Amino acid sequence: MKLKLMIKVLDSTKKNFNSYFDAIIKRRKNRTKKISSIVRKIVEDVKKNGDKALLKYKRHSNDNSSIIPNPKKIKKAIAKLDPSVKRAINVASARVFKWHSLQKVKNINYTDRLGNNLKYIYKKISKIACYVPGSSVSYPSTLLMAVLPSIVAGCKHIIVLNPGHNGVHNPAVLYAVHKLNITHKLNIKVFTCGGSAAIAAAAFGTKKIPKVDKIVGPGSDWVTLAKKEVSDVVGIDGLHGPSEILIVADKYCNPEWLASDLLAQSEHSDNVLSILLSKNKNFIEKVKISIANQLKNLERKSTIKKSLKTNGMLVYVPSDKKIIEIVNKVGPEHLSISSKNYKKIVPKIRNAGSIACGPMAIMAMTDYISSTNHILPTEGRSYYSSGLSVFDFYKKTSIVNHSKLGVEKLGKHAYTLAKFEGLDSHAESIKLRMRRK
Repeated sequence: MKLKLMIKVLDSTKKNFNSYFDAIIKRRKNRTKKISSIVRKIVEDVKKNGDKALLKYKRHSNDNSSIIPNPKKIKKAIAKLDPSVKRAINVASARVFKWHSLQKVKNINYTDRLGNNLKYIYKKISKIACYVPGSSVSYPSTLLMAVLPSIVAGCKHIIVLNPGHNGVHNPAVLYAVHKLNITHKLNIKVFTCGGSAAIAAAAFGTKKIPKVDKIVGPGSDWVTLAKKEVSDVVGIDGLHGPSEILIVADKYCNPEWLASDLLAQSEHSDNVLSILLSKNKNFIEKVKISIANQLKNLERKSTIKKSLKTNGMLVYVPSDKKIIEIVNKVGPEHLSISSKNYKKIVPKIRNAGSIACGPMAIMAMTDYISSTNHILPTEGRSYYSSGLSVFDFYKKTSIVNHSKLGVEKLGKHAYTLAKFEGLDSHAESIKLRMRRK
């Protein structure tokens, strides 16, 4: 069967498993080294030359007006969109907005026994750019996930960066923007640009594209590296690599369902990490066969084949303890726990972007309609970061109002610490305000 060449079947009890498994994970992380210098040049070019440079890097356009979509063309594209797609976007939009509306920030106002008043306040970030990928596939769902949390936070100045495909925006993306503008009484603008150049344009500003305070949203390696490059002048939500899914299954699961989950994530790109862990070798074999059967009829099978061949793994793992160890080690973007004992496993997971659990653990549902955000940490970043939320669109400020008594009582301790650290000017500034005896 040709499938042998397409997806690896591994045994975690073998001596070389850990080194082999780790090598695959490491290889994915090192893939961007070849293009990092090119991205740096593109960013500097856009910084220096603005729209002129931006247009130079556009693949399907060569005139200034193309950066801003034609309103008449937008209207026509929206009018032609399938009504069922519009309804689906409407439902998804309402659900995502509702879920993120439950994410509340709370200011802190505290006065201690010495009369010192301490405050911790949240302020919304003013200007936001949401990057929405667009190539052979365009993502209205990603637009909702990126924009709606910013709307909930109260951001008023929002732009969307979307390259479209062959110079044409996906009508569903345009409709989603149109819907959000009407529903929330906003003026979200779409700009036809993508890749490293689009990120640089939003970070530094051009004549056509306004400078923003923060850029959010996933994209290609070119987008991710550009976000990293400009992160000293603009906020970013994080660095997003290729998609990942890790499935935990047992013999009671439906192999056809889980095979479809692996295939679903693998169609995103040819560098998706797709892993299934199971304590049952027979079940693994069933999944393998089901992958082969389902793949025959899939439109994006060439992308899926390449992805599975490079980073696809079906792994026999003899114990729950070892399964949990592997999951936490990988820290996957998407974690699906379909096994019967999922309630025992979930609490032990420390590192994962999003977890779908139970017999109806359908990760694709979380991409569209479940309401939780699908812009998630990848490549082990779940060790220290989270998926996009309303909290990403706030900045926090602490405010201190010292009382006279507070300075008198606490100043000597602050003075002592300043002197210990060798910072005499710090110490003196405290001493001058303390009551002299």
